Amino acid sequence: MGSLQESVRDKIFKEIITPHKYSSSSTPNGALGQQYKESQWKVLVLDKLATRMISACCKMHEIMAEGITLVENLAKVREPLPQLDAIYLITPTNESVSQLLSDFAEHGKWTYRAAHVYFTEACPDQLFTDMCRHPATKYKAIKTLKEINCAFLPCERRVFTLGSPTVFNAFYSPNRELNRINCLERAAEQIATLCATLREFPSIRYRAHFDQNGEFAQLVQQKLVAYKADDPSMGDGPNKERSQLIIIDRGFDPVTPLLHELTFQAMSYDLLPIENDVYIYKKESPTGTKEAEVILDESDDLWVELRHQHIANVSQKVTKKLKQFAEEKRISGKEGKEKSSVNDVAQMVKRMPQYQKELNNYATHMHLAEDCMREYQHKVAEICKVEQDLAMGTDSENERIRDPMRAVVPILLNANINVNEKIRIILLYILYKGGITEENLTKLLQHATIPMEDKVKIFNLQHLAVPVIQDGTRRKPYTAYHASNRKERVSEQTYQQSRWTPYFKDLIEEAVEDKLDQKQFPYLSGGARGAGRGTAPTSARTRYHWTNVRGQARTGPRLIFFVIGGITYSETRAAYEIGEGNKAWDIIVGSTHLITPNDHLENIKGLSEPVTTSNFEVMDPPMG
Repeated sequence: MGSLQESVRDKIFKEIITPHKYSSSSTPNGALGQQYKESQWKVLVLDKLATRMISACCKMHEIMAEGITLVENLAKVREPLPQLDAIYLITPTNESVSQLLSDFAEHGKWTYRAAHVYFTEACPDQLFTDMCRHPATKYKAIKTLKEINCAFLPCERRVFTLGSPTVFNAFYSPNRELNRINCLERAAEQIATLCATLREFPSIRYRAHFDQNGEFAQLVQQKLVAYKADDPSMGDGPNKERSQLIIIDRGFDPVTPLLHELTFQAMSYDLLPIENDVYIYKKESPTGTKEAEVILDESDDLWVELRHQHIANVSQKVTKKLKQFAEEKRISGKEGKEKSSVNDVAQMVKRMPQYQKELNNYATHMHLAEDCMREYQHKVAEICKVEQDLAMGTDSENERIRDPMRAVVPILLNANINVNEKIRIILLYILYKGGITEENLTKLLQHATIPMEDKVKIFNLQHLAVPVIQDGTRRKPYTAYHASNRKERVSEQTYQQSRWTPYFKDLIEEAVEDKLDQKQFPYLSGGARGAGRGTAPTSARTRYHWTNVRGQARTGPRLIFFVIGGITYSETRAAYEIGEGNKAWDIIVGSTHLITPNDHLENIKGLSEPVTTSNFEVMDPPMG
């Protein structure tokens, strides 16, 4: 099976970009589509979600090769190009549609000659009605209007997100009831477009421990039924009836998002200021030190190879590959020594400038690994052992820890350790104990001198159905994610400070082996495999006569895991560790957004914020 990014890329090119490269002309017998001539250049206009989607799976030179002369941001002021048609790829929201229509507000002064509009997902009825009443429709400015059913971000080959961090607030906050349903409806629609893009009509399962999971699963099912009605062949194919979508709340494993993870990708995003996958570092050049920017994505084969490896192996691997490259290209120098440095690579670039691109790539990952190790040694090395002991409930010798406070208190008293690091330790201690008394929590907060505004990062974890304060029974609640309730993985771990395995990996393995507990993870409405696959219902949108674009046919079943409220980089790694060696299932994992430990704490803190339009993103209301 191809990657998630390839599926989205193929859909965008096949159904949006490439068809506009050519214009059809009539043959002598009047038939259309038999002859084609290359049409004029066009402008591609994208809103925020579409920009991120295109950036994740398409290269600019590929787009330009298909007749696109310019890619524009819908939200920005753009130079009028009335001699060119524009292709709009946008979400069907009030904001994006208003910006589209403003380009054609005044007849005779249009920004572009015509508009070919592609919505990422189904357009709400009222919004469609408002468009029909606009002068742009009257004067036939809009030549194409389609829904492409692709409203998610294909971050990696096996990873997607909805690009919606605020769903966390809507789903878990007690203050969000008013806007909650609108936000979850949008998230369900986005997940349905993922399934439509992958040609899947999966059975839906959900974690029963958190009541709202079942409600959200119902919303997703409703959206899937609507897409199935538009395209009855969706989900057809060998073994496709076995495909499953498994919906999980973030409280299923509260430990993993708190730990310092020492594999390359997770460590980099946790310890370094990487924003939008851009790593910035200082590099030496003939003119002196300058700042360099590198995008960490799947176009970088070396990054893909290294990202899931333990940091202890990364520098050695880079040095080994650099040595192999130098030998192949017959570059002389010090590259044969056991460990190369960034300066060694710089000298090699001077000697062989024709290999500058490849050598700079090796230097980038050396820089990245060195930055990670520097942050680790200066800030978190002493914390990691305590974290692992609390998470596992045992020490590195596999002996039960008897007095965890002896290790916890010195960290809380250390003025050189920042607030979030201390909060992570406190939360891990609480999870280890299965909740603590308010009196004990107060003492811990005093030791750590946690500011008042940050204390909610601890208390608000209760909104994820995770015990923080003991209920008075002193009975430790059963937690499936606790190491003592899981299978041992001693043979898989070689590093004392990386003993914890995300519980997510257990769930994927159990699903692959058909051992996922049906009481804990029931099928929607008590169904089983293949449930709900009867005659397709009638579409609620066919009256619009819009074209719903089909994705490429695929074969074999898929397991799609969706975590509501953020997924960590260590959890996405599990999809590769299991999926790469599994021929029976294609494993895809996703969430509302990708999170680092600090992101997770900020999300938890946000559960106390009042509802405002500035901190809550939902599908916009109709234009009035």
